Amino acid sequence: MAFLPVTAEEMRARGWEEPDFVYVTGDAYVDHPSFGLAIISRVLEAHGYRVAMLPQPDWHTCADFTRFGRPRLGFLVTAGVIDSMVNHYTAAKKPRSQDAYSPGGQAGHRPDRATIVYCNRIREAYGNVPIAIGGVEASLRRFAHYDYWDDRVRNSILVDSGADVLMFGMGERVILEVAQWLAEGQPVEKMRIPGTCVMAHAPEEGYIAIPSAEEVARDKQAYARAFLEQYRQQDPIIGKGLCQPHGNRYLLQNPPDKPLSTSELDAVYRLPFERAYHPMYEKDGGIPALEEVQFSIAATRGCFGACSFCALTFHQGRIVSARSRKSIVEEGKLLTHLPGFKGYIHDVGGPTANFRRPACEKQLQKGACPNRQCLFPQPCKNIRADHAEFVGILRELRALPGVKKVFIRSGIRYDYLLLDKSPAFLRELTEHHVSGQLKVAPEHVSANALSMMGKPGPQVFEEFRRRFEAENWRLGKKQYLVPYFMSSHPGCTLEDAIELALYLRRENMRPEQVQDFYPTPGTLSTAMYYTGLDPRTMQRVYVPRSPSEKAMQRALLQASRPENRALVLRALRQAGRMDLVGYGKGCLIAPEKRAAPDARFSQGKKPAKRAAHTRGAEKGQEKTSARGGKLSHQALSPDGKHFPARGRSNAGKGANQASRASKHRLAHDRKRD
Repeated sequence: MAFLPVTAEEMRARGWEEPDFVYVTGDAYVDHPSFGLAIISRVLEAHGYRVAMLPQPDWHTCADFTRFGRPRLGFLVTAGVIDSMVNHYTAAKKPRSQDAYSPGGQAGHRPDRATIVYCNRIREAYGNVPIAIGGVEASLRRFAHYDYWDDRVRNSILVDSGADVLMFGMGERVILEVAQWLAEGQPVEKMRIPGTCVMAHAPEEGYIAIPSAEEVARDKQAYARAFLEQYRQQDPIIGKGLCQPHGNRYLLQNPPDKPLSTSELDAVYRLPFERAYHPMYEKDGGIPALEEVQFSIAATRGCFGACSFCALTFHQGRIVSARSRKSIVEEGKLLTHLPGFKGYIHDVGGPTANFRRPACEKQLQKGACPNRQCLFPQPCKNIRADHAEFVGILRELRALPGVKKVFIRSGIRYDYLLLDKSPAFLRELTEHHVSGQLKVAPEHVSANALSMMGKPGPQVFEEFRRRFEAENWRLGKKQYLVPYFMSSHPGCTLEDAIELALYLRRENMRPEQVQDFYPTPGTLSTAMYYTGLDPRTMQRVYVPRSPSEKAMQRALLQASRPENRALVLRALRQAGRMDLVGYGKGCLIAPEKRAAPDARFSQGKKPAKRAAHTRGAEKGQEKTSARGGKLSHQALSPDGKHFPARGRSNAGKGANQASRASKHRLAHDRKRD
């Protein structure tokens, strides 16, 4: 099966006069099931729709957007795999120099707020042509939301983009229903398809009203209340429609779509993906984002971990769905026949690798509990922790001809793993599926910070670490945990950061990478960051906002690094913890070293007077000929050696270079130039 057409010539070669849809994306075109644009386009194709691909168009004019002419049904628009602002900027709002989803990893192939910009260009070119937006950027910005980069509340992206319909969630079933709706010519305002948002001129009966865009922009308590209702209504079983006024119109979020069944997921992953980037990127070195996932298997969707800083609840939901054992093993066989496969399956997982089923039986009939989490603050008594099926799948994959190793690189929820009474998964994970290091995410150790993050306490991580190390000792292996920690999360004070720094020192951990909290749309943590409130309790939450404090918290996580010493010292002084400056076992940093006194003075000797020619040399009085020939005067040091001349050729070189012939000096000049 070939790639879908990316030019008008390729479209006509298929015998099409026009496409049904033009799919505009901020990412490069990669036809692999790890990329949403590949899945949606192949699902449409499998149901008879003609889809033309328009990856990373030039947004400065509307010329690229007219490449295929006006599509029969409309444009599909996505910013890409991640939000375009997250793609472009760090948590410190500094521009990123690379883009893994662009040719050669080069940044600059998509605009800021790509969904809005693309829709504006389409409207400029074709007026009232139907536009449907989707993907992470659209999905997580579907309500009025706090925008970290503008530092203000923005309208729903459906309003700002001028699109007709917004699809949230994973979208395979939704896109087919939207396509049918558009093909029938029905008014978009009347669309009540689960998993979509539309703008209407009147509120919808039975939909829950939440504070308006204008109200949440001026009242942080209203923002917190609105977010909590949004958060609670994302369940596909019990979630209700929501209505948020925007001016004189109403944003209607229809109830969430149900997760795909196992058979539906299997059908999606059987589609004829090329599993490669489009050949047009070959000259630029390909698409870096494909490298890590090309030989990986996506086995599950959804996550009931519900970390406060994670947007999965808003995008994939809390109910886990999974592919069948047969489907996963068949994909493993397929990977062994692909060009470039070297025997290693890089990952078998999903949002959380060891979640293979819903947390409990009740979730499929009654939905996830709206007022409590499955694992936090304590695991629910109804949770079913069982890794037996996953262990069986991994064994089958390991046994495939041509497979040398199967790694698990998706996140492991160690608190869930510890609930399993069988030790089989931890044993097999340690023996067969770790590539020397296992990445886990305890995030913090302070009870205060962890309660805001929705993460288990440090004692749970310590128990997992003890068991992991015991398994490695049993196997005679040297494998290590690589824990991820986060600084500056809402609720995390400077004292909490110091507590984490002391823990890291005590446990002899030196994290190479630490993550600043990043307030991205659609998360509970971002709502806390903006409002200073915990929407679940409406209690005030401390929020580290200033660049100075955020820098100190980050530095404390890597307190042993010399370049962080000044920040760590400032943090300790500000927190009144100067007792942690010293040489004791419990100290974070050593006192500042004072310059040693001149040994000649300490012995009662006077320093010798400097020779006149030495003083002249220190003032730069040595000379060279105008043509760069030999030195006409060479400065001498007190020990009789030559000082280097102050020309470019001798900068930073040994002292003996000053007397070299001019051709050597000129050669150095050319080399430096």
